[in-house]
Amino acid sequence: MTTKKLLLLFLAGIAVLRVDAADPLRTALTFHASFDGGVDADFGPGDRKLYNAPSMNKRDGAVQGLPTNSFVALARGEGRFGDALRFKDKSETTVFFRAASNIAWRDKDWSGTVSLWLNTDPPGELKPGFCDPIQITPRAWNDAAFFVEFEKRPTGIPFRLGTYADLKVWNPGNRKWEDIPMADKPLLTVEKPPFSKGKWTHVVFTFEHFNTGQPDGVARLYLDGKLQGALPARTQTFTWDLEKTAIMLGLSYVGLYDELSLFNRALTPDEVSKLHTLEGGVKSLMK
Repeated sequence: MTTKKLLLLFLAGIAVLRVDAADPLRTALTFHASFDGGVDADFGPGDRKLYNAPSMNKRDGAVQGLPTNSFVALARGEGRFGDALRFKDKSETTVFFRAASNIAWRDKDWSGTVSLWLNTDPPGELKPGFCDPIQITPRAWNDAAFFVEFEKRPTGIPFRLGTYADLKVWNPGNRKWEDIPMADKPLLTVEKPPFSKGKWTHVVFTFEHFNTGQPDGVARLYLDGKLQGALPARTQTFTWDLEKTAIMLGLSYVGLYDELSLFNRALTPDEVSKLHTLEGGVKSLMK
């Protein structure tokens, strides 16, 4: 064997080792916004700019950057890691990232993970009613949408994961909300979530086998690295126009918000635990 061939084989071996040694979390990452030093995302193959619009239903006229009404601002040094966003009050104004290319949507057998950190005092800071720290959809909250939400009510403040397939799929009879049994609603509820004043809470949800056309789509919710439950398997058809799909942040939310990350597959429980304990956060994966 010639020296040249030996050198090529050696270099190929190094390349294989580098691929094998790559952190699985890093290779699965498709989008990350640390909010360190600015509001635009650090990583993503699509548009990384943060936009604002008058409301979630008026995104066509969106402009780049934070809104001028100051309901949300960059909070220097107040993040889980570095800086963060601070949502100061409930507002119709919406801030969002564009989903195109930043979410690895597939029309066949689609899976993924969403991760974020929240610091809020639900009894003291949140306003009565619903608030969605994140909602991802091209249309509406009940039509091909993911969200996590608080519901502040006199009897308690539960936290929920919602994974609503196309409206015609999960509610083909167009029943009124109040007439739909809870078991038929694609919601997972945590009655006593671990949010409290001054504490950062890690929120992760995973989903797998969406867009298969079969009743096998499952979603799971984790808080602080611990599984809170799973939505039972059901048909999860998400028909998205990615150019119209928005990753909306802090809808009626009040508190700090940090480390938004998206992955192209459902992370395992061990990986969610690792993500929760990463020193330096997700940015440490990109060094």
